[in-house]
Amino acid sequence: MLAAIVDASAIVAAFGERQRDTAHYQALFARAAEEGWPLATTWPCVVEASHLLMPPRRFAMLRWVADGGVSVYPFAQDALDPMVELMRRYTESPRTEMDLADASLVWLAADTGVTQVMTLDRRDFSRYRLPDGRTFEIL
Repeated sequence: MLAAIVDASAIVAAFGERQRDTAHYQALFARAAEEGWPLATTWPCVVEASHLLMPPRRFAMLRWVADGGVSVYPFAQDALDPMVELMRRYTESPRTEMDLADASLVWLAADTGVTQVMTLDRRDFSRYRLPDGRTFEIL
């Protein structure tokens, strides 16, 4: 069984109106539900997606989260230290900047061992590495 980490960009694509890759992510989420894949994200990604989606799509996305469409992986306050270090490592001003949502997903991958990620941010997730050097498989 496949397991995947879900980025805000994939959530926005699936729930947004006229978004890039909407069909791809709607089909992927439907397949995940049908086949029982464990999907996980973090609160920073839910907040980012909620900010980017307009009502009523925002409400539909939040109901999907509430109904268990994706598990929101909790982290303690002290997990922010390794996330800040990730953000420092992957921020190359002015060209690229790792935000908290991405850092939380890299941290989540390191914590769970899941390296499959649903994201539109191919450029960023292609360069991110887990502490043991593993790369992400972008779905």
